[in-house]
Amino acid sequence: MALSASAASAGRGSRAEKVRRIFERFDANGDGGLNRDEMAQLVVAVNPRVKFSEDQISAILDEVFRTYAEFILPDGKGLSLSGLLRTYDDGAGDVDRDFLALSLPAVDSDASSPEIAPGDAATPSSPPSGAAVAASLLDDHVKPLGTGGGAPPSFSSRAAAAAAAPAWATSPNHGIAFDSSWGLLDDLEILVKRLRSKQQRKGSIDGSVGGGAGNSNFDSFSEAGWSREISGAADSASSAAPWDETSRDYLTFVKELAVLRTRADASRSREEAFDNHMVIGRALSEHRLFRDALASFRRACELQPTDVRPHFRAGNCLYALGRHAEAKEEYLLALEAAEAGGSQSADILPQIHVNLGIAMEAEGMVLGACEHYREAAILCPSHARALKLLGSALFGVGEYRAAEKALEEAIFLKPDYADAHCDLASALHAVGDDDRAIQEFQKAIDLKPGHVDALYNLGGLNMDAGRFVRAAEMYTRVLSIRPNHWRAQLNKAVALLGQGESEEAKKALKEAFKMTQRVEVYDAISHLKTLQKKKPKASKGKDDGQGEQAYVVVEASKFKRVGRNTTLRQDLANALDIRSFERMTKLGHCDVELVRKEMNETDVPVSYSGTGIPEKSIRKAALEVILRRLLSFLKPDTFQGAIKAINERILSVLDAPGSGRVDLGMFFAIIAPICSGPVERRKRVVFDSLLFRPASEGSNGQIRRSDALTYIKLLRAVYIPAHGASDMLEMHGESDPTMVSYTEFLEMFNDPDWGFGILSTLVKLEESDHIRHGRHTCSICRYPIIGSRFKETKHSFSLCNRCYSEGKVPSAFKLEEYRFKEYGRE
Repeated sequence: MALSASAASAGRGSRAEKVRRIFERFDANGDGGLNRDEMAQLVVAVNPRVKFSEDQISAILDEVFRTYAEFILPDGKGLSLSGLLRTYDDGAGDVDRDFLALSLPAVDSDASSPEIAPGDAATPSSPPSGAAVAASLLDDHVKPLGTGGGAPPSFSSRAAAAAAAPAWATSPNHGIAFDSSWGLLDDLEILVKRLRSKQQRKGSIDGSVGGGAGNSNFDSFSEAGWSREISGAADSASSAAPWDETSRDYLTFVKELAVLRTRADASRSREEAFDNHMVIGRALSEHRLFRDALASFRRACELQPTDVRPHFRAGNCLYALGRHAEAKEEYLLALEAAEAGGSQSADILPQIHVNLGIAMEAEGMVLGACEHYREAAILCPSHARALKLLGSALFGVGEYRAAEKALEEAIFLKPDYADAHCDLASALHAVGDDDRAIQEFQKAIDLKPGHVDALYNLGGLNMDAGRFVRAAEMYTRVLSIRPNHWRAQLNKAVALLGQGESEEAKKALKEAFKMTQRVEVYDAISHLKTLQKKKPKASKGKDDGQGEQAYVVVEASKFKRVGRNTTLRQDLANALDIRSFERMTKLGHCDVELVRKEMNETDVPVSYSGTGIPEKSIRKAALEVILRRLLSFLKPDTFQGAIKAINERILSVLDAPGSGRVDLGMFFAIIAPICSGPVERRKRVVFDSLLFRPASEGSNGQIRRSDALTYIKLLRAVYIPAHGASDMLEMHGESDPTMVSYTEFLEMFNDPDWGFGILSTLVKLEESDHIRHGRHTCSICRYPIIGSRFKETKHSFSLCNRCYSEGKVPSAFKLEEYRFKEYGRE
């Protein structure tokens, strides 16, 4: 229904009165004009959520004074009252909202208004001026929160919108496309501000909430794997902000947020609704309300399933919430959409690869992460962070030279990259270049004095070099920054022991135990007490300064066995090494039947190597997925350690040319002997794994002798590298075309000299893990003996598995030969 002339006149008068009061509020010198300083104060006051720089303010004022030059008073007085009213009439601001924002007293509907010269005020049908075309920070057609009417925004210009809005809001590719989204954004900011204010007042949260990473100390660590450059500070938080989501205030906020979402769904088009939900989601992300942001991005995904942006943003939220597996799935959907989008998605593709790699690393899938970091670096060679993450991941799987190269490239692109310097130092230390490593650690510390990882790892380097005093200093610095860093506390105790400070070391160990309650720390404290009680008298033999018995190392030929059941010293050394690898990879807890199951269910296409031999090979990253299923009981960080050990010891042998591919059947055959299960079943799975290879298909349950020999060669190269198989190959040949049955294969496998006869010793170690020998302790290390006890028959001293395998005997007993008898049980 049309308004009467008198009603329209009254509304006009009320509006003009509000403009007059706003004008008088900022006309500080009372000269009838708003100069640049006064106008700047007005712009800032009615845009409380925007932080303007001086340049941005200057740009806004230039636009206003240029567009409304006819209303500028002489002598520097500035914009007249008529000019300010004109800006509002042109749609450059919302009078009502600005009036409320300034908390000015209400205006009666019949209030008188100043006289305005004819023509000063534009009619509603007048075309908007230059500043108004660009309009405002928010839309003048959007309904205010919870109402049905329109509400233009606070006084601003397009210059303000471009200069002061968040970067993502004005980005041509990922910013705000519809005017209605601006209104939703402004109303959402009000809701969040209200929620924050209430929760701060009640002490539920601190002042950092809603401001990105807040006052957290994440920067003192090496980056945990979150892409700040591509996701923004809000998305880069390693965990959700501590909003109190159980409070009544938060539940009220959620209900009010639902109203905004309903408004978004009621948009005129699917595209506009999509833009609305994306804006809501990104704003919530900026305030670290990731759970609520996720709901908005999920709705956007429903509206436009093939758009890359909502999947990418949803992945960021899921990662921030610690839901890494779901984050990975969203990034994969984003990757699929980006690859289908062609050149339109080229800019975001490297970002997706980086964040996908980060999510995979959080699950322990480091080999897969390497592939995505590498792809990001190829797509964007100047992406220093992608190169840094690639180098760190390569270091994590034991490929130190490749890690060194990637990290050096990252530093070349970004010389002040403290985390890259730190990880490069770690890689250099791993390859034995300690001088350069110290320099790089020091660069990281110079760039970031509180860099915990650099200090901690520099302490480790000094420990390895025997510089215990310097190591203890580094660990002390770590603890000054991170008082609850139990590993630093534990290593400080070890460094103090190295200095001979037993009492101080004991105190440090007790502190570490308080922090972590780990049983291994408790055992270390108990052992230290035992050493102090039993500390031997000084002798001329070796003594480590920590109370161990002085000893000498004798050559293997002087160790004689009493009875055939006593294990040879060298065999025990090899078996202990394999057992250590078995424990590190946790393959000893993987049922060998699961390997057979993977073999039967994994469909691998046949490919051809450079020699033309058919094989079922897969990429390392795909093999990692299979291993994740086999070792599904492991936590991500433990699985990452297992992958590193497997890559260093097995994959480096199977992929000697560095192609990145591995013969799957051969890999299964290599790991089967150290999986759990009866020995005969392990051997059967080995044989079935060799049958799984294309060369053995259709051979009536037999394999080629040459394949069997190749397998045993690789098996020994992996597990007994000091005793390679070159002699075996020279004697038996590797091109024998004859076929062998399972029985014949077992004869080859069980051969103690040329096969893998050591498996029987390994099984004995597995079975004796929990065997104790009463009060018997090792005469060298003084630890209680676990597993087999080796007793020297003449002098009756006892050795544990480890000391026997290393040839250590007490220096008090110097003999031409030592005769040992092995006791499995007392």
